[in-house]
Amino acid sequence: MNESEGVRLRRLHRAHVITEELPERRLKGSSTYSGKVFQVTLLTLGGFLLLPLLVIILILESPIHPEVLSLKEPPLMEGCWEPNLKLREAQRLYEDQILGPESIANIGDVFFTGTADGKILKLIGRRIVTVTTLGRAPCGSREDEPTCGRPLGIRVGPNGTLFVADAYLGVFKVNPMTGAAIQLVSGGQVVAGRKLSFINDVTVTQDGKKVYFTDSSSRWQRRDYLHLIMEATADGRVLEYDTETKELTVVMENLRFPNGIQLLPDEESVLVAETTMARIRRVHVAGLNKGGMDTFVDNLPGFPDNIRPSSTGGYWVTMSAVRPNPGFSMLDFLSQRPWVKKFIFKLFSQDVLIRFVPRYSLVAELHDGGICTRSFHDPKGLVSAYVSEAHEHDGNLYIGSFRSPYITVLDLRRV
Repeated sequence: MNESEGVRLRRLHRAHVITEELPERRLKGSSTYSGKVFQVTLLTLGGFLLLPLLVIILILESPIHPEVLSLKEPPLMEGCWEPNLKLREAQRLYEDQILGPESIANIGDVFFTGTADGKILKLIGRRIVTVTTLGRAPCGSREDEPTCGRPLGIRVGPNGTLFVADAYLGVFKVNPMTGAAIQLVSGGQVVAGRKLSFINDVTVTQDGKKVYFTDSSSRWQRRDYLHLIMEATADGRVLEYDTETKELTVVMENLRFPNGIQLLPDEESVLVAETTMARIRRVHVAGLNKGGMDTFVDNLPGFPDNIRPSSTGGYWVTMSAVRPNPGFSMLDFLSQRPWVKKFIFKLFSQDVLIRFVPRYSLVAELHDGGICTRSFHDPKGLVSAYVSEAHEHDGNLYIGSFRSPYITVLDLRRV
């Protein structure tokens, strides 16, 4: 083979290699084009599907009109607040026989409570006896609640009389033997320009002449309590009813979800759980400071509900949702973002949203100055869930719930 022939062969070889690469490049370009077409089609389809949803969300009006709320950074859960499992040592009573025993009172060894079906019950040993029903049937649904009634706070007054705060129907005096009920304050009435929409808890002087109760909101009813928490408006009040003169007056107003209430021993002040603000206020109802208010304890690690006296001179406070630190508190996060709250309530109902609130039950004993002396925890609410009140009797702590189908009892000598 001469030199010229060799050159021709090498050129043919190079040309052959080039022609083999061309189909591969055409294939790669075709694949890229198809991918882009697919992406554009997918995005267009997604846009067509999401656009109506976005339009609906923008058009729909949110049921709540929240305000920007400033909460302090939650306290560290250490010392007295350090998490434990002591509340899991409690035992359940009357499981699946009662629903939502919010508050508990006792006369001797007989206990009384109000339930979600509008009844006032007497608990004698293992027996459950209906004392009275404040509202009328039907009961059991959200729509029925305003007419069925929802007994919340319950107290024992002079001569063994029961005082009951019903969220919708008002404040009642009930004879625990006969079931006879006398309405002292009617729910729904307008007092000082605002409607009594959410009567919550009650406390009574030793002589029974003065009754103090909380009205959590003039805008929201009990069945919309999550709306009230999220909206965080200051439309709650403390009121006084004089059983002799029948006079009803406003003692304090502009509170954010006033909840549990407890008369102090001198009967000149009441402690009020301001749930939304995670604090307890002291409202002066008599004496030189009447009409004033100060803070009993600020920046609790949870959102307080009812307040009841302890045998050591302190007060039991229940919290069914906490503000973990270290950790993440959804309610603290949302407090500074009202637009997020609006968006959430456009998409989901209250019944759906309550399932996303982490269950964590906390019961604490507080003394003067708001000092925590001991606390009992049930992370995830495995034994005691949705706690609303801790009522002490004969060395035991009886724990009510606004939602659970049982009462739990904790032996204080064992924890």
